[in-house]
Amino acid sequence: MPLTDLMAAVSTQVLAAADRDTTLLAASRLLACREAGADSIFQSLREREHVGSTAIGHGIAIPHGRSPTLTQPRGALLRLQQPVDFGGDEPVDLVFAMAVPEHYTHQHLMLLSELAEMFSDADVRNALRDAPDAEALQHIINHPQQVRSG
Repeated sequence: MPLTDLMAAVSTQVLAAADRDTTLLAASRLLACREAGADSIFQSLREREHVGSTAIGHGIAIPHGRSPTLTQPRGALLRLQQPVDFGGDEPVDLVFAMAVPEHYTHQHLMLLSELAEMFSDADVRNALRDAPDAEALQHIINHPQQVRSG
């Protein structure tokens, strides 16, 4: 199922980030419906990272959190110009941040599963890394089946 069917919005950005917190701050701004919500999303993402790294391997992290300002899940894909340390076994250059409403439980896990499946495909990862800009990233996220190896 396409992520666009599961989330209210998925934003993309190519980002020069110095560290994990800079990356999470940029992601929280993309995830927020309004500026006031960005701070609470940032704190939620940071708190989750303190529990344990959201790096899943292959240079990918899926930071996620809950927000009282959201009524539907939102996602943000960031391709980092230089990999950063997310506390996993290797530096991360692809980050898919997700924020869900506070009451989401099963849906939250379902979304994480969908993301992990999508990022398990080397063709999708390579296409995201080769994408020239945020618009191309958006197209890949919206249509991963067009680049999946099968």
